[in-house]
Amino acid sequence: MAETINSLEDLGNASVATAANDAPVHVQKLDNEGRAYATGKRKNAIARVWIKPGNGKITVNGKDYDAFFARPVLQMILQQPIVAASRNGQYDVIATVSGGGLSGQAGAVRHGISKALTYFEPELRSVLKAGGFLTRDSRVVERKKYGRAKARRSFQFSKR
Repeated sequence: MAETINSLEDLGNASVATAANDAPVHVQKLDNEGRAYATGKRKNAIARVWIKPGNGKITVNGKDYDAFFARPVLQMILQQPIVAASRNGQYDVIATVSGGGLSGQAGAVRHGISKALTYFEPELRSVLKAGGFLTRDSRVVERKKYGRAKARRSFQFSKR
């Protein structure tokens, strides 16, 4: 159905009509076992996260999350997307994480949980996006450059 557009007014009306019809439809993405899978990244850490309906148990690399992440700050980081979506105790989370340190790993699992929640419940996307949980934190350690002592530090200057 091709419409002829004769003026700018017709063009404006046509674009408004197509925008209403082309609204993004978010579809649930689940595997054969009814789980949502996502990959989260932060610094050098990569987390593979599966979410399924359950009683709120979070397992990281085969351990309970409070045993794996001993510091309360890291435990809070893991809980942030679930609390923001007000889904406490509704999903079981299974994560495997590798690379980086504990802080990077906690951030990677948080990113993975957020993405997996949007795959399981697409209507949560706006809440998690507003909280900044879906954005991958791209900050990584700056590399050492040739002719420098470290990434930015120069060698000591000698006048004589």
